[in-house]
Amino acid sequence: MTASVPVAGLRGPGSFSADFRPTNYRELYTFLEPNGSAPLQALLSMAASESTNDPKFNVFQDEMPDRSFTINNGGGYNSSTTTLQLTSGDPAAYVVAGSIIVNSATGEVMRATADGDQSAYTIAVTRNVGGTSLTITNGDKLFVAGFAATEAATSPTAVSWDAGVDYNYTQIFRQAVQLSNTLKVTFTRTGKREDDYITKGLKLHMSDIERAMFWGKRVETNGSTNQALRYTGGLTNLITNTIDVSTYSTPGAMSENKFDENLIETIFAWGSKEKIMFAGAHVITLLQQIGKNKWSPVSVDGGYGVQFTRYNTFAGSLNVYLHPMFRQVPNQSKNALILDLPFIKYRYLDGRDTDFLQDRQSNDYDGVKHEFLTECGLELTALRPHTYLKGWNTLS
Repeated sequence: MTASVPVAGLRGPGSFSADFRPTNYRELYTFLEPNGSAPLQALLSMAASESTNDPKFNVFQDEMPDRSFTINNGGGYNSSTTTLQLTSGDPAAYVVAGSIIVNSATGEVMRATADGDQSAYTIAVTRNVGGTSLTITNGDKLFVAGFAATEAATSPTAVSWDAGVDYNYTQIFRQAVQLSNTLKVTFTRTGKREDDYITKGLKLHMSDIERAMFWGKRVETNGSTNQALRYTGGLTNLITNTIDVSTYSTPGAMSENKFDENLIETIFAWGSKEKIMFAGAHVITLLQQIGKNKWSPVSVDGGYGVQFTRYNTFAGSLNVYLHPMFRQVPNQSKNALILDLPFIKYRYLDGRDTDFLQDRQSNDYDGVKHEFLTECGLELTALRPHTYLKGWNTLS
């Protein structure tokens, strides 16, 4: 069964209308070859993009705090102790007088009697609200569960937080196309050689950008000179949420139940309930085994021609795609990237998005030379919605 529904994060209905006209070369590539070697570029051309006026651009990543804490007291606490020691680094400042605190292990409800002490990592509370007599064990997890104010009270202490600041670079990508004037006018059965070379050049250019956005390392060299060299950071190096199956007790083996647990507790814990999974061939094989037993795979045609298979689970929906580069690049068949498209943005330097520059040859060259040039990078507006799954060798 094929479902024609748009994929989250793409603008428009997810399919090309009869009067669609590409507005740039990235959209042209999507129109010509949506299921080609660079499907991420195809999707990003129809998703959010933004120019930058600096090759080093800042990324402001703003996420809601979880406002949870861990007790750090070897002997725990009896039912009446009111000053509690938290683990160093816990965000005690999110507790203000009147905050309701719950012990997730016992269900005990407490109310803060003062603002949390961020320097000492302590909170002062009224214990066992409601008449219980529960104790606290070292390592118990507490969390803020609301606020309770008395009548005629003044407003509480304000709580806020700053967005985290990260950065990335734009990278200059260039792909030349060259042929002699003799070849340019020679008749071939495949049509004009120049057009053929240009089409292949665009495909190679998009493939280069695609690979950099997967495996690139964020680096700048000679930054203080007028010939700086910059590399954009790719997804495998930027994403911090990693599931490395090679480190499991049986290296490379993950059971269906463990995969379900990862879906619920890691992959869909943050962000959207619909995500894209670019996977290697071996991962796809394992997913097919799970799909036969449990999931309901549905073909999805809502990604501007990129053909996904959707796996609907209780945790969320995975739009799965066997990425050709995970075949072409060595040692990638057991890996996958799960991406939340609304939290990914294509960034390009002002006036330097993909362009086709003609007649770059020297004056005495008996031929033509053109090139595709792009200066771009990748922005992750949030890190936790994305996951890097690697080293999945077998179902246990």
